[in-house]
Amino acid sequence: QVQPVESGGGLVQAGESLRLSCGVSGNIFNAAGWYRQAPAKQRELVATIDGTDRTDYADSVKGRFTISRDNNKNTVYLQMNSLKPEDTAIYYCTVGTFMGRTYLPNAKWGQGTQVTVSS
Repeated sequence: QVQPVESGGGLVQAGESLRLSCGVSGNIFNAAGWYRQAPAKQRELVATIDGTDRTDYADSVKGRFTISRDNNKNTVYLQMNSLKPEDTAIYYCTVGTFMGRTYLPNAKWGQGTQVTVSS
């Protein structure tokens, strides 16, 4: 069974960068996506990448975040630049599939990694 494991979170100041990594054990995956969950806010899908490396982003991170994958390492990355305090959240990596333009994550999620951006 596919199991994502996130790493790379931490505490940074506004304007700085972080790169999150997601190692995926188990079968080779087709698509992947990063979600985030901030306190008292709805969970948000921030970035996806499909089997052709087509990417998509939430408007809130477009132009600042970049999702990528290394198939040789079975790893997905989320490069986060120009971080803002409102990016503070637990970030979760998922693998899944696309139904049309809709991303559907698998049931198995990682534990998440905390990202905190101070002002």
